[in-house]
Amino acid sequence: MPETEAPNPHILFVDDEENILKSVKRLFLDEPMEVFTALSGEEALGLLAKNRGVAVIVSDQRMPGMSGAEFLEKAKELVPDAVRIVLTGYADVKAAVDAINKGGAARYIGKPWNDEELVAVIRDAASRHALVQENRRLTEIVHRQNAELRRWNSQLEVMVQQQTMELSKKNEELKGFNDRLKSNFRDIIESLAGLLELRDESTLSHSRNVSEMSVLAAWAMGLPAAEVEQITVASLLHDIGKIGMSDLLLLKNPEKMTADERRDYMQHSVRGQSAIHQIEDLRPAGVLIRHHHEAYNGTGFPDGLKGGDIPVGSRIIAAANFFEMKFSRSSDPNALSLAMNALREQAGKTLDPEICHILEKPLREKFATAPSRTGAVEREIPLKDLSAGMIASRDIRSGTGVLLLKKGAVLDAKSIQAIKRYEQVDPGSSGVYVWLGK
Repeated sequence: MPETEAPNPHILFVDDEENILKSVKRLFLDEPMEVFTALSGEEALGLLAKNRGVAVIVSDQRMPGMSGAEFLEKAKELVPDAVRIVLTGYADVKAAVDAINKGGAARYIGKPWNDEELVAVIRDAASRHALVQENRRLTEIVHRQNAELRRWNSQLEVMVQQQTMELSKKNEELKGFNDRLKSNFRDIIESLAGLLELRDESTLSHSRNVSEMSVLAAWAMGLPAAEVEQITVASLLHDIGKIGMSDLLLLKNPEKMTADERRDYMQHSVRGQSAIHQIEDLRPAGVLIRHHHEAYNGTGFPDGLKGGDIPVGSRIIAAANFFEMKFSRSSDPNALSLAMNALREQAGKTLDPEICHILEKPLREKFATAPSRTGAVEREIPLKDLSAGMIASRDIRSGTGVLLLKKGAVLDAKSIQAIKRYEQVDPGSSGVYVWLGK
């Protein structure tokens, strides 16, 4: 018998604002999908109880009564195979973490969203759900046929090989799916880091710069891949504890804080560890976050650890953090040399001397491709001509004034892509000003 055409995937959107649900339904009118909506978590659970075939669930986080994270946790029991996505504002970092941890959300989408990106995300999620269901169906078929093969033996050997090849292909597809999940996890971590930077404009790109430098040092030290991954995550989220600090304290120089302010500030690394401790896979990174302000000579915080008692990942992040603060935020033409000298001065004091020494070579190699600000001239560059390694000579802002990159920031592939994305929705009136060699 010919195979029947697969039914359109069922998509459930949950939001307490009816106009948003109407907008979403209009957005998906031309998509081969059955779209259901609910105004609350309770209503959505009732729909799921009657329709266990829902492929994708998209829920707002902030809803009266039952939050998005709570709803997704209950929905997971009813339709465990459904791909779950949470909608959240940029300030709700803890809520996004709760939804990922408790509700098993595959990812989250920031509000307001881009319509094209939202449709693309839902298509991909529906495809993943279909792939899992198809693989399960094929696995069951193989099990039945294996029993039949024991009876038919050699006559069905060819069939066994064919089914094995098909299953192998599906397993490869699932491997690709798992790789995408890992990539999505990294994207979520980077998104959280981006939210932190939006909380404090003075740290824009700071976490990503520190992460890049930390990874360079970790590989140069020959650390195992698993440890490098922990350092990557920890360096991206090393300032997550600052999200609970007041705006006044966040903008204040630690050297000018009062004793009480200083005590509060010194708790941010502990808060950072606590913020991600509930996620088991992030606990090792949480330890590195806790100790990234420990000093090699024992004068740091929060625990006053000294020398080799400080986790190596924390020592690496501390050195990268120090260098980034000195280099990326300086407009001096000799910023690289000055930052290197400052790094050497702290070697054996607040920073691990071995790590400072190891960092010098990869950092010099990294910034050797960037135009030297010594004798460089400022040029306005069209967005299409931007390339990695260029140094911003002025703050880079969107058309409405949103700060995208600070003056002195070194452009990389991700920051260039971000600038171009903003240009599509919030175009500026000029290009980007950078330093170029004469």
